[in-house]
Amino acid sequence: MKNTLICCLLAFTTNYCWSQNDWPREIETTSAKISLYQPQPETFSGNKLSGRAAFSVTPAGKDPIFGALWMDTKVSTDRTTRVISLVDAKVTAVKFPQTVDSVSIMKFKNLLETEIVRWNLQISLDDLLATLELNEAEKKMDLDLKTEAPEIIISPQPAILVLIDGEPKLEKVQGSNLQRVMNSPYYIVKDTNGKFYLDANEKWYTSTAVMGEWKTTSYPPKEVKKQQEEFSKGAPPVQKDSAASKTESTVVIRTTPAELIITNGSATFVPIQGTQLLYVKNTPGNIFMNIETQEYFTLISGRWYTSKSMKGGWVYVASDKLPKDFSNIPEGSEKDIVLASVAGTPAAKEALLDAQVPQTAAVDRKTATVSVKYDGEPKFEKIEGTTLAYAVNTSSAVILSDKKYFVCENAIWFEGSSPNGPWSVSITVPKDVQKIPPSSPVYNVKYVYIYDSTPEVVYVGYTPGYVGCYVYGPTIVYGTGYYYNPWYGPYYYPRPVTYGMAMSYNPYMGWSMGVSIHVGGPAYGGWYGPPRYHPPYYPPHHPPCYGRGGNTVIINNGNINNGRNANFYNNQSGVRASTLPANGQSGNTRQQGGQGRPSTMPATGSGSGTRNNINNNVMSDKSGNVYQKQGQNWQENNGGNWQNTRQNTTDLDRQQMNRDRGVNRSNNFSQMGGGGMNRGGGGGGRRR
Repeated sequence: MKNTLICCLLAFTTNYCWSQNDWPREIETTSAKISLYQPQPETFSGNKLSGRAAFSVTPAGKDPIFGALWMDTKVSTDRTTRVISLVDAKVTAVKFPQTVDSVSIMKFKNLLETEIVRWNLQISLDDLLATLELNEAEKKMDLDLKTEAPEIIISPQPAILVLIDGEPKLEKVQGSNLQRVMNSPYYIVKDTNGKFYLDANEKWYTSTAVMGEWKTTSYPPKEVKKQQEEFSKGAPPVQKDSAASKTESTVVIRTTPAELIITNGSATFVPIQGTQLLYVKNTPGNIFMNIETQEYFTLISGRWYTSKSMKGGWVYVASDKLPKDFSNIPEGSEKDIVLASVAGTPAAKEALLDAQVPQTAAVDRKTATVSVKYDGEPKFEKIEGTTLAYAVNTSSAVILSDKKYFVCENAIWFEGSSPNGPWSVSITVPKDVQKIPPSSPVYNVKYVYIYDSTPEVVYVGYTPGYVGCYVYGPTIVYGTGYYYNPWYGPYYYPRPVTYGMAMSYNPYMGWSMGVSIHVGGPAYGGWYGPPRYHPPYYPPHHPPCYGRGGNTVIINNGNINNGRNANFYNNQSGVRASTLPANGQSGNTRQQGGQGRPSTMPATGSGSGTRNNINNNVMSDKSGNVYQKQGQNWQENNGGNWQNTRQNTTDLDRQQMNRDRGVNRSNNFSQMGGGGMNRGGGGGGRRR
C-alpha cells in the first residue's frame, strides 16, 4: 500500500476526463486513476465550506484503494447558474482502511491541495442544499420580525389592489393643471374638475374621490393620458394578465398593509391526496382548509395565517404549529410550493440553507465607483440599539459610523470622509452593522459581507437577506413585516414593504410577486423591497413550484430578463461577479431544458442519483469509513474488498436520499430554463 501510494505521487501527470457536473470526478495519472466522489458538506459559513469526500486510487492493472478525506475550502458562488466553485482547498485529513505511513499521507494531502484547485471543481448549489447538514448553531434567526396579519381581502371577482403609502399626498404635476398622488406606484391624478383618474391593468378608471368608488372609462382627458406617458417612461415592463385586462375590476384602495387574493368565482375546494386538507383550486393564491377543525389557512409573504372564516379574523400561526398534514403535502403535487414554509420538511430545510448561501464577487478597488444623491443637505437619524446613524433623505443606504461614512450600494460597501464622498471601496463593514434591528429601513445591509481583500481587489458577497428573504425560526419569510415611514421633500423616497405583492417562494427563482401587481411608473427607491430591488412576476395560471416549471420573467434594470445574469454584481464597472481561480473556466455547463414538468423527488435513497450513467453511490461516514450501496444493501470497504455491513445504516440511507434529491433538484432547475434567484433593478427617487 505504501509503495503504491508513493508511485502514484511521483508519477502524477494528470488528464481530466469528466464533465463539470458529473460525480465521481475521474483524474487519470501516468500510473493510476483517482476518483473523487461527491463531497459531503458538513458546514458552510460565508464563503467557507468544510466537508468530507470518499475517493479511490486505482493503480494500473490493480484493484482500487478507497479512502476518505476532509477538506476546508473557500468558494465563489454564482446563484444565477446555481454553481459553487472551489477557489482553494486545504486537505485537513486523509484516512485509508489500512495503515499508511505519515510521510505518504502528508505527500498525498499536499498533492490533493495542489491539484484540487487545478481541477476547477464545481458543485451544484442544489446538490449542496440537499446534502448539507443544518447547523443549528449557525442558523440565523431574525426573532424580531413582525408577523401581525395585514388586511387579507379575498375577492370572488376580478379586483385590483392599489397601495398608497399612508394618506394620499397630492402634488402639482409640473407643466400641467393636474395633481398626482405621489405616494403610490400607481398613476393616480386629479384634474381641474375634481375627478380622479387611475391607470391600472391596461384600463382607465375614474372616481370623485381617491377612497371612493371607481368605474372604468374609455375617454380619460388628453392631458391625463399625456402625463401618464411621461410618468411611465423608464418603468419596467409589466407581465400582461390578458384575462383581467378584458374584465372590469373592482378597485380596492388601501393606505395600510393589505393583501388581495382573487378567486375565479366562489372558492372551489379540492382534496390533497393523503391528507385531511383541502385547497382552493380556482386561485393563484394559497388557501387551505383543515377538515378536522374546519379552519382556514393562507400563506402570505411566507407567513401563515388562520381563521374560522374566509371573510376575516386572520391571526398568525407559526410554521411549526401548523396541522401535521401540511408536512404531508406530496412533492410534485399542485400545492407543493408551500412546503418551504412548513417547518421540518426537506424543502424548508433547503430554503433555510439557501438563505445563507451568498452571491460572491471580486471588486476592483481602483475602478469600482458609487454616486449618492440627497434631497437637500444630508440628514441622519440614529439607528436604535447601535452606535450608527443612517441618511433618511436618499434612496442609498448611507451609514455614519465613528465619524466615517459608509454607503452600501448594489451589495458593495464603500467609505468616505464625508456624506458626499469621495467614495472608495471599503475593506471593512461599519462597526455595529450586525446589530441593526429589523425596525430600521436599512436592515438589509447587514446581509452584505466583506470576506477578504488584497491591494487590488476586495472579495464581497450578499445573502438573500439583502433582497428581503429572512430566516424566521424553522422557515423563511419575505420582508420584515415593519412599516417604514417614507421620506417626503422635493423628492419622495419610499421604503421596503412586506405585503400587497402576492409574494411566493420558489426554490430556483426565489421570491416572485403576482402578475396582478402593477408598477405604474419608474421603480423609485425600492417600492417593492430593499432599495434597487424588484422581484419577478409569475403568471397566475403557472405558479412556480417544486413539481412544475413556470413562465417566470424577472425585472432587472428596467428590462425583462431571463434571470441567468440577474444579480447585483453583473454589469458593474470594476466588479467580477464570479471569483474563480486564475485558470478557472466561468459559465454554466448545465444543459438548459424547456418548460415541461420536472421529475419529482424520490421518496427513499436508492443510489439512483447518477449523471452520465456513473454510479454516485460511494460515500463516507463521519469517521472516514467508506461505503457503497448495492441494490438495497450497504457494503463497507475493508481495504481489500467490499463486505455487507451490519452497522446501522439509517444515516447512510438518509445521506443517499439527500444525494438523490440534490440530483433531482438540479434536473428540475435545468428543466425550468436555468433561471436565477437574485435580482437587481433601477433605483432613485420620485420628484414631487
